[in-house]
Amino acid sequence: MRMRFAVAAGLTAGMALAGCGGGKAGEPMASGSAVTGTITVFAAASLTESFTTIGRRFEVAHPGTTVTFNFAGSSALATQINEGAPADVFAAASPKNMQAVTDAGTPATFVKNQLVIVVAKGNPKGVAGLAGLTRPDLKVALCAEAVPCGAAARTAIEASGVKVTPVTLEQDVKAALSKVKLGEVDAALVYRTDAKASAADVDAVEFPESAKAINDYPIVVLKTAKNPAGARAFVDYVLSSEAATVLTGAGFQAP
Repeated sequence: MRMRFAVAAGLTAGMALAGCGGGKAGEPMASGSAVTGTITVFAAASLTESFTTIGRRFEVAHPGTTVTFNFAGSSALATQINEGAPADVFAAASPKNMQAVTDAGTPATFVKNQLVIVVAKGNPKGVAGLAGLTRPDLKVALCAEAVPCGAAARTAIEASGVKVTPVTLEQDVKAALSKVKLGEVDAALVYRTDAKASAADVDAVEFPESAKAINDYPIVVLKTAKNPAGARAFVDYVLSSEAATVLTGAGFQAP
């Protein structure tokens, strides 16, 4: 009888432990999981709105955690990480910038993004496509080619066969968008998600060549993460169906 009781107790304990374990990759860990502390996430500027929402929801799901973000151009973030800036997670707007990070682990692509032309509300200049950006009376802003939105813009422009001469090259997509919002330029090439987030201030003009310059967004737990358990949980959350709803709602495409 003693032996039967011991076996039954062992099975019960094993089932309890199994019930407390984390889920599969891509599924958010249970809210009672042992994830605590600060999780520092370096993320592409175009993820600002979506990741801010995702970060708040993650904190609710994991009491005792705090998610802090550093949003900037992916190339600048990669440089900061390689120079020793403390980060647990890196989410870039292109695989090229992810590859530049020497301490990156194995990344997973979680969304895609596509360019649009943003113009002032009502499109007063009547911009209809990339060819319209060649007009001498138009001031155009692009991202610098070192950042993903700039590299994508160059690819799309080359595919169109036209020549666009920008009056300014910005270090991230938010800066390029801001130039239009402030009236400093007439148009800019930015991500569809950024245009959607600022729909009250700008209009978006779709153009077919953008299909040739779609950016993959990879995310990774950095090998130098100071909170690896928290970082893993956050990445799993980003890959979950709940986070996907936030991202696709913002205009990102499924990977």
